[in-house]
Amino acid sequence: MNIKSKLTLAIGILVAMIVLLVVLSVVNLQILTATEPDSPAAGPGLQRALLWIYVVGAACICIGIGMWLRLPASIDNPIKELTNAIQEIANHNYEKRLELNSSEEFSEVSKNFNRMAKRLEDYHASTLSDMMASKKYMETIINSINEPIIGLNNDMEILFINDEALNVINLKREEVIKHSAQDISLRNDLLRRLIRELVEIPGEPVKDKEKEKKEPLKIYADNKESFFQVKYMSISQPEKDGVTMEKKGHVIMLKNITEFKELDSAKTTFISTISHELKTPISAIMMSLQLLEDQRIGALNEEQEDLANSIKENSERLLNITGELLNMTQVESGKLQLKPKITKPIELIEYAIKANRVQAEKFNIQIEVEYPDDKISRLFVDSEKIAWVLTNLLSNAIRYSPENGRVIIGARQTDDGFIEMFVRDFGKGIDPRYHKSIFDHYFRVPGTKVQGSGLGLSISRDFVEAHNGTLTVDSKLGEGSTFVMRLKA
Repeated sequence: MNIKSKLTLAIGILVAMIVLLVVLSVVNLQILTATEPDSPAAGPGLQRALLWIYVVGAACICIGIGMWLRLPASIDNPIKELTNAIQEIANHNYEKRLELNSSEEFSEVSKNFNRMAKRLEDYHASTLSDMMASKKYMETIINSINEPIIGLNNDMEILFINDEALNVINLKREEVIKHSAQDISLRNDLLRRLIRELVEIPGEPVKDKEKEKKEPLKIYADNKESFFQVKYMSISQPEKDGVTMEKKGHVIMLKNITEFKELDSAKTTFISTISHELKTPISAIMMSLQLLEDQRIGALNEEQEDLANSIKENSERLLNITGELLNMTQVESGKLQLKPKITKPIELIEYAIKANRVQAEKFNIQIEVEYPDDKISRLFVDSEKIAWVLTNLLSNAIRYSPENGRVIIGARQTDDGFIEMFVRDFGKGIDPRYHKSIFDHYFRVPGTKVQGSGLGLSISRDFVEAHNGTLTVDSKLGEGSTFVMRLKA
């Protein structure tokens, strides 16, 4: 029976009982009215009428109370059960079922609710299994990576870490997953070094992160000393608008470069050995040429002089290359020693001009100096190495300038307490694509016809950075190039 039928039946019963009570009262009243008051039948008739009225009235009251107790409860209780069941579903309890058979409406609601819960349970089970499968798949992929990898969320909690990383940082998986990396780093030096790029650790000094990125991380793992290059990546995903990217966390990856480091060390040792060995025969050749030029063994004819000049020119070039290789090995091996002293920038500029005077005259290049004497402070640097840098920059400017051209060398003091020494040429310039690459070892701009080893600028940058300075280039095609060396006064 549905709720409408129940309500109709209840109201009908109540109305019928009331009508019966009224009819009974009216009938008995008519009977009593027709009877004489002094008649012997008047008393029993009155009692009988009152009895019927009491009985019917009591029955009406009982039926009304019963309906008042049962009818609202038959509607309210299913609604409460339905509300509780919906709350269970909202709390992800998809196993909840309803059995409401008190009415046709609630029975239909119960069937539809159970069907909905069953579908949600099936969907949740399939989604959960897919998520678990995806999670295991991702864990398998991450663990199959031979390089250490660590994933963190925005709160710096470790979300995932592979076995290689656990082995490197010497921790167990249950000690790190879902734990704060900052808390763990308080007792793990390696992890502290890794997350320093992402967050400042209390009590840790602020360091030059750009410089640290270039330096490989040395770690003692697997009973040997290994070198790793640290790479930081951000985890981002589109927001609801589908355009804005929201940052969700970070990934730290360590690339094992031990093999390359060993090869690089072997290369440095080899170059250093070869350079030292080459200096002896080169010096012997130069000494022999000096004897020929002094004409101690007789005068040379014109053809012999040309050959001697050619030998001398190539010997000097070979000697310069050997010197550059030795400088490079000193830098790469960490054996570069600075001997700083107080020096005037003009002295360094004059040294560079003197060293390149012959080359400038050869190409008819005019060297101009821009130097305000009254505004330049002195430098506390290794004058030999900084002079070498200026000499190399000026030599490059002369070689890349057109004949009968000019180059500018000079110095200026900045308002923030630095001295900038610069060399400018007016040649064809450098393509912006190569502005960073020209400071790499052995790099030469494609298409250039000027001979060189590709080491001068890289060694110059290393010498300047060893003084905590910078070496930069400003160049445009067709407008020449300006190299600026910036040092603390």
